[in-house]
Amino acid sequence: MTPERETPNRERTPSGATATTRTRARLDQPRPPRRRLLPEWDPEAFGRLSERIARFLGTGRFIVWMTVVIIAWVLWNVFAPGDLRFDNYPFIFLTLMLSLQASYAAPLILLAQNRQDDRDRVNLEQDRKQNERSIADTEYLTREIAALRIGLGEVATRDWIRSELQDLMKELEARQHDGHALFPAERSDRPSGRDVDDRS
Repeated sequence: MTPERETPNRERTPSGATATTRTRARLDQPRPPRRRLLPEWDPEAFGRLSERIARFLGTGRFIVWMTVVIIAWVLWNVFAPGDLRFDNYPFIFLTLMLSLQASYAAPLILLAQNRQDDRDRVNLEQDRKQNERSIADTEYLTREIAALRIGLGEVATRDWIRSELQDLMKELEARQHDGHALFPAERSDRPSGRDVDDRS
């Protein structure tokens, strides 16, 4: 076969912008999760566990249990038969276990304290915002009460109306005792309405 005949049968690879044959990542869909070699853990769950351990380490129950374990350890390694002892007199293994326990306890306590500090910071921020809202509400209510007091200063109160009516009643009674007409505008020499109509 000649090379000229082989070329038409050969598949042509596309050139240009469509030359890439790999699948493109779609932007409208989330990426699939990647596999990780390291194990994953929930930091909140680990923080809650550290807080529980730190709370237990700060109780009297932990001190009592620790004392019981150390006393049992020492008594077993002193009075037990020689072939059953696992840590002889200098108690090096006990010292190692206590150092290991302390090296784990300190970071756990610090982690619990950091979480508590974060919670306290959030609580303080919320309290500060609540105090600001309370101060704003109190100032608004103070302004409203002052406006109401100013407005009520110009309104006739019940006691003021009562005192005015009592003064009028006293004045009317005084005029009746003196013999004056109750209404001085109405005099007997003034023609009545019917007479005025007849004259007209």
